[in-house]
Formats: sequence, C-alpha cells, structure tokens
Amino acid sequence: ALCEISGEDVLNEALANLRATIGESGAIVTHDSLPAIMTDATQLVQVFQNLIGNAIKYRGAVVPQVHVSAARNGGNEWIFSVQDNGLGIDPQYFERIFIIFQRLHGRQEFKGTGIGLAICKKIVERLGGRIWVESQLEKGSTFYFALPERGEK
Repeated sequence: ALCEISGEDVLNEALANLRATIGESGAIVTHDSLPAIMTDATQLVQVFQNLIGNAIKYRGAVVPQVHVSAARNGGNEWIFSVQDNGLGIDPQYFERIFIIFQRLHGRQEFKGTGIGLAICKKIVERLGGRIWVESQLEKGSTFYFALPERGEK
C-alpha cells in the first residue's frame, strides 16, 4: 500500500533486519538525511536490505563501509544511493547482475540465491522507478534507485 513513509524509518528497519550480518562483519553503515516519500514501506525495506546486505557480502579485505543517501532529481523523483567500498563490479556485468540467477561468483565463494538484485529491480520498477549501478573493480560500487515523488505538493 502506498503511503507517506520516512526514508529514515525504512532504512532503520532494514538495518535492524541486518543486525547480525552487520555485527559479524564489523560493517559501518552511515547515511545522510533521507526524505519522506510516497511509496510502499515494506517493499522499500526489502530493497535497502538487499542492497546493504550485498554491499557487506561482497566486501574486500577492509572493513565494509556503506553509505546511503538521497537526492532530488529535477523535482519529480528521488534518487537513493547505496555506496560501498567492496570488490566492485566489472562494467561488462552491469546489466547482467539484475537478471535472476545470474551470479558473477561461484556458490563456493559467496552464499546466496542470486535473486537479491533481481528482486530489487522488480520492486523498484513496480513502485514506478528504476535501478542501476556504477562501479569499478577494486573500488567499490554505488547502487542507485530512483523513485517518483508521488503525492508531493
């Protein structure tokens, strides 16, 4: 159900769900102030949870640092970003990672189903938005998703 939700509350709920993962990895998750937005809170929690969970899972040798922020884009949508200092992704795979069961790593290397990002894409698109990634190998990744500001005066 669409209603006005606080981006901060949604992020905090996602972080609470990831408490064990964050604790085990020693990850540092920071964020800028996040807007209130008309959307489905439960689904947005899932997007944040998947993106932050991935950022921690595909980490390099250093302590994972994840930063979440949001910026208004031309007044009609919010662009959220989840930036990490992890392994990074080769640009040739940017499209592929959002397809269900397309994994870039062997199952031995990383646990997981290969559906996390596909689910994020499906949710974001259902909410009227889009999702993409910018990354460089060894330099971390930033996942962006844009959501319409529905209902804003």
